[in-house]
Amino acid sequence: MENIRTVPPLPKRKLDAHKGDLGRVLVIAGSVGMAGAACLCTDAVLRSGAGIAVLGTPRSIYAVLATKITCGMVRPLPDTKDGTLSTAAQSAIFELADKADVLAVGPGLSRHPDTSKLILSTIFRVAKPVVCDADALNIISQDIPVLKNITQPIVLTPHPGEMARLAKKTIAEVQSDREGIAFDFAKRHKITLVLKGAGTVVTDGNALYKNNTGNPGMATAGSGDILTGVIAGLIAQQMSPLDASVLGVYAHGLAGDIAAEKVGQVSLIATDILDSLPAAFKRVAAENPS
Repeated sequence: MENIRTVPPLPKRKLDAHKGDLGRVLVIAGSVGMAGAACLCTDAVLRSGAGIAVLGTPRSIYAVLATKITCGMVRPLPDTKDGTLSTAAQSAIFELADKADVLAVGPGLSRHPDTSKLILSTIFRVAKPVVCDADALNIISQDIPVLKNITQPIVLTPHPGEMARLAKKTIAEVQSDREGIAFDFAKRHKITLVLKGAGTVVTDGNALYKNNTGNPGMATAGSGDILTGVIAGLIAQQMSPLDASVLGVYAHGLAGDIAAEKVGQVSLIATDILDSLPAAFKRVAAENPS
């Protein structure tokens, strides 16, 4: 196992770059009561430098998200009577995915049975890199063998509870051997894994990175949704899943540290992290020029 000790630089931009050069991310997120997760993830994609972000979300929450999201595009998709994405959205998702460079899937989706079928089918059949978080992880944990049949790059971003469900272990077991369990899972399933928490672990089963940015104030709802968007946004700019995950975790934690300097750890909320991403990426660029 190779220990990664340096954070990769930000992708270099051409002087004549346009938004198409910087990648398009399709975010599949949201359900009734969880519109905020979709919004945070979509905004984080753009704050990370991707050129275009498209959010596919249930029709029942389209109006609120179309009003809330200014810089990204929002597409209403067929939903269930419970306000979650329906399997009837499959063809529309594939059409949107064809134009995307990477997908971010999971924030605020719910575990509705119809939604679960849709997400498993999407992850299994779409031919683009996928960053999975939140309910996408919970859905995958119910059908782990699906990972062995996926050929495209995939990044999983579990917190300890989600990791426990994926690895069929207890949270205590996960926390007692974070690096070992993350490394073994990534190696066996040939994926990139981001095990969140204090000292977030990033590994692809060959190399491993342990993060040193971030603080306890980031233990707040929505923080993980932002990280998902950050990693997807970096992959869209032609970074490898591993490099995007290492840089994304570092910058996300740094944004949390910058936010804590401004508002303190107690009052820190997810939008503080989002608002601090520009300063974090500016610092990353200064520390490690591309």
